[in-house]
Amino acid sequence: MSANEPPGLLAALWGALGGAVALIENRLSLLAVELREVKLRLLALLLASLGALILLLAGTVFLAIFFTVLFWDSHRLLVLGIFAALFLAGGFLALIAVRRLLAKSGRMFSDTLAELAADRAAFAAAMRGESETASDAAGKPDRRR
Repeated sequence: MSANEPPGLLAALWGALGGAVALIENRLSLLAVELREVKLRLLALLLASLGALILLLAGTVFLAIFFTVLFWDSHRLLVLGIFAALFLAGGFLALIAVRRLLAKSGRMFSDTLAELAADRAAFAAAMRGESETASDAAGKPDRRR
């Protein structure tokens, strides 16, 4: 320590570093929770979709076979053509639904990103020497006024 350095400066620096590390640890914990939620939601969605797909596929194939055998003597080609058209139309509608779901899905890790933006704004305010609260820096109204 030099003679010009105030005695509490090193302690203040270590305190600020400790606070920054705690803040980073908190944000990483939030990110881990969000990752776990996304993983569980995707796994449940995948399993439910797979089960529905298998059952619907088996049901439609058996229905197509049933009607083809039923009309075997009179209109078998017509029945096969109708079912082929229905299967293709259903497949295209399913693709459209998947694209719509993917386009509608929210931004991943939005809570973590919002907290990091609020932290960045609070640090910027602290560096300017302002006595702004974190809620002011995040654009939220301060209820104390």
